[in-house]
Amino acid sequence: MADYKAPLKDMQFALRHNARLPQLAELPQFEDASDDMVSAILEEAAKLAGGVLSPLNVVGDQTGVKLVGDDVPTPAGFSEAYQQFAEGGWGSLQFDPEYGGQGLPYSLSIPVMEMWQSANMAWGLCPLLSQGAIEAISVNGSDALKATYLPQLISGEWTGTMNLTEPGAGSDLAAIRSKAERDGDHYRISGQKIFITWGEHDMTDNIVHLVLARLPDAPAGVKGISLFVVPKFMINADGSLGERNDARCVSLEHKLGIHASPTAVMSFGDNEGAIGYLVGEENKGLACMFTMMNNARLAVGLQGVAISERAYQHALDYAGEREQMGVILKHADVRRMLLTMKALTEAGRALAYDACASLDFAHATDSAEENTRAALLTPIVKGWCTELAQEVTSLGVQVHGGMGFIEETGAAQHYRDARILPIYEGTNGIQALDLVGRKTLFDKGVAAQALFAEMEETLIALQGQGDFAKEAERFAAALALAKEANAMLLEEGAKDRQWPGAVAFNYLMLMGTLAGGWQLARSAVVAAQTDEGDATFLQAKVLTARFYMAQILPRCQGYAAMVLNGAEDILAMSDEQLASSWYS
Repeated sequence: MADYKAPLKDMQFALRHNARLPQLAELPQFEDASDDMVSAILEEAAKLAGGVLSPLNVVGDQTGVKLVGDDVPTPAGFSEAYQQFAEGGWGSLQFDPEYGGQGLPYSLSIPVMEMWQSANMAWGLCPLLSQGAIEAISVNGSDALKATYLPQLISGEWTGTMNLTEPGAGSDLAAIRSKAERDGDHYRISGQKIFITWGEHDMTDNIVHLVLARLPDAPAGVKGISLFVVPKFMINADGSLGERNDARCVSLEHKLGIHASPTAVMSFGDNEGAIGYLVGEENKGLACMFTMMNNARLAVGLQGVAISERAYQHALDYAGEREQMGVILKHADVRRMLLTMKALTEAGRALAYDACASLDFAHATDSAEENTRAALLTPIVKGWCTELAQEVTSLGVQVHGGMGFIEETGAAQHYRDARILPIYEGTNGIQALDLVGRKTLFDKGVAAQALFAEMEETLIALQGQGDFAKEAERFAAALALAKEANAMLLEEGAKDRQWPGAVAFNYLMLMGTLAGGWQLARSAVVAAQTDEGDATFLQAKVLTARFYMAQILPRCQGYAAMVLNGAEDILAMSDEQLASSWYS
């Protein structure tokens, strides 16, 4: 398998023209994010990703992980790679300088994170979870908690996890049964958590678990959940590590993909109770956890882009070498598949970078509009970008033909690794419900209308360039369909509580497909107007947008039709009728 090469030109283009990084760099908080600084960061990250992490990807997949006593040894090279990551300060880019961070824009950390996930997604999940833990403690933790945990988490000396799911409580967090008992200035935590990514490993001396649990007198449902920091090893007064806490990994899951990422079953309080420290207020843990989950959802969407990029590179290399009636790169259908992979990946990248930049603008300027924009885009990025990863990695296997089904070529690993992404951090069905419910019906479509207005501006720019007449017409038609679907969602959702849920997924895919076209249209307008930079790259940006508008954007017609057809046929069949074909 060829090693990963970071698509630096496209990353820098997306940062500048989709994520508005030059405007961010004009703000006092981010004045260090100059073009030279950005280039230097991306180039150095590319060396670590391509030269160190990428060669470990197959090794980790083939070796996997096992529980040995209370420990989980990682595959050869993983720990050493993590030490290089920590020593390079890669986990600190966007965090508070008061605790050792570099204070750079969150959106600048996004292409760096993309590189880790493309090069080695199983390994890259570890720092991804740590960043989520840092965010939760930074926003909600007491000064004492921040001083104790943030410096070591930001430096990479320790890693973090997120402990939500339980055997009887998956997406329904109201069913959580883990307990927390008050004990002086701390709490005793007991219970079991499942699907805990990097819950145990040997890459750092300590692991900081963020755990949801209930107090004895907590209200029922999600209103009675609290969040706690539960370290693997206790922290002494001088900052050194003390005795081991009553928190252990009791088993590891055997998974379809990401074999080198330990997915742990964690048991807390098998003896005297795991010592934990409250994050935020009692019974307000869900709000604290969502600080971590919302950004994690953007990060998982980015993983969809990352694994798509890796699959595309892999397929492109193979197509350029494989001889069958000539090099298969020249075959029209192979070209269709590769262009689909390229267009979807670049659209997803631009959309993810743009959404993350809105968070930067929101935090730096206290902009309610940018915050609302980021909130609307989050379920679209998470849902659509992880769905496109299923298509792109599957096409990567198809480009290889029969050899794609053989593990030794490596194409199958990308396909297997990608499959978790529509499930992580809330399934895509939940993302769709979030999009139609909290992000559309709740505000009566105000945020969606603002996004449509941005798209209208791009449409005008397309129409203003004669070379894009066909693309403008196609984009206008798709935008009109999305507006029609949005109007029906608002109308029917006000009358029938089940209607939005029934059409939610198709609405999400409609919005994602449209938003991907919007981002590529923005890129094409810029690329067509400039003669600075690589002419081949700029022309390819234009041609990629043309391909998307002609061959992918028409999918909006199908998604819109399914939304407009409503919920009747989805809800008509009874439970008994669903199983009727099983009976004689």
